[in-house]
Formats: sequence, structure tokens, C-alpha cells
Amino acid sequence: MHGSFLYSMNPPPVLSIVSPVYRAEAIVPRLVEKIKEAASRVTERFEIVLVEDGSPDNSWAAMELESDKDARVIAIKLTRNFGQQCAITAGLTFATGECMVVLDCDLQDDPAFIPELYAGFKEGYEVVLTRKNTREYGFVRNAITHGFYLLLRVSGDLSNVDPHINSYCLISRRVAQEYLTLEDYHRDFLMLIQWMGFKQTVIPVEHASRYSGESSYSWAKLFRHAVATITAHSKAFLKFSIALGFLYVAAAFATSTYLVISYFLHGYRAGWASTMVMILASTGIMLLAIGTAGIYIGNIFDQVRRRPLFLVQEKRNIEMDSP
Repeated sequence: MHGSFLYSMNPPPVLSIVSPVYRAEAIVPRLVEKIKEAASRVTERFEIVLVEDGSPDNSWAAMELESDKDARVIAIKLTRNFGQQCAITAGLTFATGECMVVLDCDLQDDPAFIPELYAGFKEGYEVVLTRKNTREYGFVRNAITHGFYLLLRVSGDLSNVDPHINSYCLISRRVAQEYLTLEDYHRDFLMLIQWMGFKQTVIPVEHASRYSGESSYSWAKLFRHAVATITAHSKAFLKFSIALGFLYVAAAFATSTYLVISYFLHGYRAGWASTMVMILASTGIMLLAIGTAGIYIGNIFDQVRRRPLFLVQEKRNIEMDSP
């Protein structure tokens, strides 16, 4: 789907650190500084791949400044906001290291754990995940996150998902190349990496508070991401609508049985209110089922259009594009 991009470092870097950047103008300098500190404990042959995902602030200017200071900082500017998952894909497309670390730009994923991630890679693991015992998002968001993952587990399609594991991880170059061959339009980096089944391990890390500013994920964006993730990786909604349909049929049968028995015991009883409730409930359930099917059909439509996952507007410290 996407080829690799050549980078001037000779020999190629040992380690690539990929980070999508959005609303992080004030964070970029500190992010690069902390990544350099951590990566230098592993090797001096590293590169930092920053992908500006249509950020409305001056994140790109901050990235340009860092790339001017150090040729190991690759700056990529996308034409618009394609979303975090597509920005990760863009970063992996340009990265050339033997292994690659993916982390968020807000420094809640502490780059200080990069040496531990690399140690897992040297032990023979192709995927090294991180597990956070606590997530610094607040009680409400954490509770909703746990509920979301519970739904995925109950659906049976993704029974091994863990809400304490997120996209901060290290993958081998082989895993990255295989990941780039996957043509899922609606993609979730972590779930696809786990689905691929390469040898993996998990290390514990600490989840820090955001370094500066506020999260770009509003409640509306989180909801859309949750729906997209479930419908792209699970048939949970379809199973739920079927189960709801069976439940409704059972309720209708029980109600009908009650009315027949009641007729012989007490005579006819007017039921205008109950009839209206039944009609409204059944209409709502049918619309819910149709809407659910529509989401899945919409996903199919997005997939068959085969549009590119991202488009690049500008890049720094990359000398040659792939064919």
C-alpha cells in the first residue's frame, strides 16, 4: 500500500520514534528533547518522525525548527486532519529503523521508557506493549473506557483487549511492514498490531498528566472513535440488535399470551396506551437496527473507495521519496 522512504542516515537508524502531532505547539520542543535523552541511552543511530496531522495551531513551525536543529528529526505535514490512526500509518511509512516506537505527542507517554521497550525487542519480541495501571484521564473518562472495552470483550470478537494497554509500544520493522500492507480504511493501530499475532510482551509504565494544553479528543470525537472502532473490528452492534430483536419478540409473545388468558378470565380490556407504547418501542428498535446496519454498510463504502489513508503536503529531512 505504501512504500518505505529513504533517509540519508548511513547505515540506517537502529531506532525510529514515531509521534503524530496535533495541537502541540508548546509541547514539540520538550517532546523532542525527552525523546533524544531516552533514545541516546539506546543508540545514537535514531530518528524522530513527527507527523503534523492538520493541526490548527503552529505545531508545524515548531517541528520545522526542531528539524533544522537536528537532521535526525523528520517532519511530515499532512494536507489536512486525517486522524491519529492515519497519522501513525504515515509515520511508519516514512520510518526506516530496525524497530519503531509509537507514542503520543502530549508526553503522557513518557519517552523515558524507550530503553525498556528496546530491551524487550533485543530479547526477541517483535511487539513490546506498555501497560498503565492508572490512566490520567479522570474518573468519568476512565469509567467509560472500561465500559467500552467490556463491550468489546462481551461481543466475543475481541476477547483479549485490555483498557490499560494503549498505542505506546515498540514494533519491529517486519511488523511495521506487515502493518502497512493491511488495507483497513477504518483502522485502530493497537488492535491491528495485536490481531497480527506476532510474538509480544508487555512492560509496565507510568501514565503522566498532559504536559501542556488540553486533549484534542472531545467527547464527540471519543464517541465517533468508539463507534468506528467497534464497527471496524467487531460485529458487536449487529449482535446486539439481533439479541434485542429476539428479546422484543419474546416480550411480544409473553404479552400476547397474557392478553389471551386475561380475556378468558376477565373479559376484553381496552389497551390503547399499551398499544401506542408497543408501536413506539418497535419503531425505535427497527430504526436502531437499520441505523446499525447502515454504519456497517457505510464502512464497506469507505473501504471499497480505496482512497489513500493520508496525503503529504510537506516534509523535512527526507531526501528521496519511494517510487
